[in-house]
Amino acid sequence: MTGMESRAEIPGQAPGGTRVALGIDPGTAILGYAIVEARGSALSMIACDVITTPAGMPLAQRLQQIYQRLSEIIAKYQPNEASMEELFFAKNARTALTVGHARGVAMLAMANGGLTVAEYTPRQVKQAVTGYGSADKVQVGEMVRILLNLRAVPRPDDAADAAAVAICHLNTVPLLRVRSANPWEGR
Repeated sequence: MTGMESRAEIPGQAPGGTRVALGIDPGTAILGYAIVEARGSALSMIACDVITTPAGMPLAQRLQQIYQRLSEIIAKYQPNEASMEELFFAKNARTALTVGHARGVAMLAMANGGLTVAEYTPRQVKQAVTGYGSADKVQVGEMVRILLNLRAVPRPDDAADAAAVAICHLNTVPLLRVRSANPWEGR
């Protein structure tokens, strides 16, 4: 068996070692999403944008729009992995609760699309993308641009943040798999 064949046996990984991950930066007014492909260590952007909902629209309809649009994106791009930023507890409890609703419908769309969702804290995402867990949005955006070989940082920030979540996932999961394959390593 060649190294390429053994890599293809990793759950969620397509033959030939290609992985396609959906990254989500949750929000009710603006939900960022990115589809990033990894071929070995080479990363490339497939899609990156935001789903927006009108502020005056009732919450139930906003969540329905997020669910429907995200379901369409999953069906169109067929990612084999998914990741989402964990809820950051801001000073405003109402905002945190609303973002929690958006996270719930996003998780439902991903689960209904056959995806398992990995979650990462904002600090983990920043650490994985920039090497610094307290990096600011400008630093994260610029590293997303560099890592994905883009001409410009994805806009708005929510789209760039979603790309950072996908990059974090694609770079973190292989490390977790290696560590779990040899639990005694590093002890």
